[in-house]
This record gives sequence, structure tokens and C-alpha cells, in this order.
Amino acid sequence: MTHSATVVKRSLSILLLAFLVGTAVLFIYRREQALNAESRNVTTGHEASYYEPLSDQMVQCSLCPNQCVLSAGQWGACKARKNIRGKLYSMVYGRIATSHVDPIEKKPFFHVLPGSAAFSIATTGCNLRCLFCQNWEISQCFPEDVQSQSATPEQVVAAALQSGSQSIAFTYNEPVINFEFMLDTAKLAKSRGLKTVVISNGYILEEPLKELLKYIDAYKVDLKAFDERFYKKFTSGHLEPVLHTLKVIKQSGVWLEIVVLLVTGENDSPEKVRAMARWIKENLGDSVPLHFSRFHPQYKLQNLPPTPPEVVIRAREIALEEGLKYVYTGNIDNPEGEATYCPRSGEKAIVRQGYLVIANNLNDGVCHDGEKIPGIWK
Repeated sequence: MTHSATVVKRSLSILLLAFLVGTAVLFIYRREQALNAESRNVTTGHEASYYEPLSDQMVQCSLCPNQCVLSAGQWGACKARKNIRGKLYSMVYGRIATSHVDPIEKKPFFHVLPGSAAFSIATTGCNLRCLFCQNWEISQCFPEDVQSQSATPEQVVAAALQSGSQSIAFTYNEPVINFEFMLDTAKLAKSRGLKTVVISNGYILEEPLKELLKYIDAYKVDLKAFDERFYKKFTSGHLEPVLHTLKVIKQSGVWLEIVVLLVTGENDSPEKVRAMARWIKENLGDSVPLHFSRFHPQYKLQNLPPTPPEVVIRAREIALEEGLKYVYTGNIDNPEGEATYCPRSGEKAIVRQGYLVIANNLNDGVCHDGEKIPGIWK
């Protein structure tokens, strides 16, 4: 071998050795970074209440019907819970993405403290993937994707009291995925004389739901449709778990209201509306307030036109025909569908215009003729 060939061979060997050493150093550095990140996650996260440890550091979440099975380092479908070294953590505990003081009617609750203010908070994430979500900027992202403010339950309750609100509303995104913070805050709020209300898709398993309901005054469920096909296609979820949630809430004695967004040509047929109204009456009773809302193109469902107002009005008429006493319309100009009526006399008990209460003729929920309208009135 010539001298020049030997030099080239040695140079190649040195370069190869340097490459291998560099690769090893980079691997060690990245591994340390990952471990440090996990350590930070453990510090900032809050261990979840409902999950089962499995083998090989895997876990199964038992909070909602998704029941995600997660390997170490993996996030749940809700983008709010993560498996860190074989334990499940809530990564949104106390991370408030947005807060506002809203009229309670905006939630909408029509039979809960009319005309009052609700201190409303949200985090990020959701356990459904609704193609028409109006709050997708926070519901369909990870905590790191949104600027948030850290807060303790004590700080939230103090802010609610300072704002003059009569209730704390867990709303905007799906609050169930922030179960631990919601529960801690609700417990404290009740001890301070505040009402607690939940605005939810109803996608939660029975055991955590029953624990939460002990500290909740009112629960509004968005019933996306009375149709399993619609749930699969437009939400990535299933209908039956939501129907079960509605039954559990009603049986618990917590005040329940239902909202249905009528999506043009998908869940707004008279037949589907009638079947839904019948199910509600047979399983939940005739006094559960039912709100029909008009759809507007949102998020990933912008190819459909807004729901015609007459379709929303007709849905209300159908539900009344089926024997439901308190049926409302939303997102349209329809004063008749915004008012609460005394069932026996037909007189207007509460007159609303949008989110404003124009007149409240009830005396602690009692009509002039002595008939009691169910709800939370003081």
C-alpha cells in the first residue's frame, strides 16, 4: 500500500470514529433532554384520578368512553392527558386558556338564576372531534399551543366572587378533560356560596360523573344528534354514552338542560327531531329544557349552509307536540322561542331578548297562577 493510500485510509477511519462519537453524544444529549422534559412534565402535571396502570409502563384512561390505552410519553385523544413513566397526568390542571364573565343565558341555561352572571373558564383540549366546533382554537390543540395563565382553585373562586358572578361555569372547551381541576374548584366554590355549572358534550363514564355531580348545581349537555351515524361521522364519538350520561344526571337531581345544534341536512329532519323529543320525555321527563340552535358554517364544516330559521322553529314545534313543556330556539330572531311560559296558563313567565332578560314574572320560580316551574331560581 502506498503512503498516500495509507494516509487516506487513516483519515477515513478518523472521520468515521468522529462521526460515531458525535452520534453517540447527540443521542445521549437528546435522551437527557427528553428525560428533563419528562421531569418538567411531572412537575407541572397533576396525576389523573381515573386510570389503570398496565404492563410495560402503559396505562388506560377511565375518564371518558374513549378509554385511551397509552404507552409512555403518549398523549390521550383529548390532548390534555399524558402517560409519563407509567402514570397518567392531567397536563391542563390550572392552565386557564380563557376566562370571561358571561350572562348565564349564553351557556345557555334558561332555568338557572335568570339574568345572573357566570364566571366562565376553559382550558384546552376535547375528547370529541366535532367538525363544526365553534371553539376549535382551544378545543383542538395541545396546552403548549395556546398561551394560558396558571391559576389555583382558590384564585378562580376569588376572581368569581370579585366579579359579582353567582356561579362558576366550566365551559367553551370540554371541561370533563380537566376533571381534577373542575372537581377541586367546584368543591371550593360550593363552600363559598357559588353555584357551579358545567357545559359539556356529555362524554364521560359513569363513575367519575357521579363523583363530579355531588358538587355541581346544573349540567348542560350538547346532544349532537339522535343518530349514531352522525356521531361517528361528525364527532368521532358515539351516541349511547351521551344518552346514558343524560339519564345519570337526571337521576342525580342535578339540574339538566339540553342543547341540540341543528346541522343543515344532517340531524335536522322532522323524524329525527320527533324521535329525540320522544326519547327525552320517556327517559328524562317532560320538564327538561330543550334548546334548538341554528348551525353556522364553522371549522371543518364550512361546505354546508346555515340552518334555515324555519327548520329551527319547526323543531321546537315538534318537541312541544311530543309533550315537552320547555323548548327554546337559539341563534335566530324568534321572541316566542326565547320566552319561558307557564304551562297551565300559557302566560309568559320570563321574556328574553338574546342573552338579556327583559322581564321575569316568576316569584321564586312560581307563576301567577301558583304553578311551579322547575329550575334554580335563587
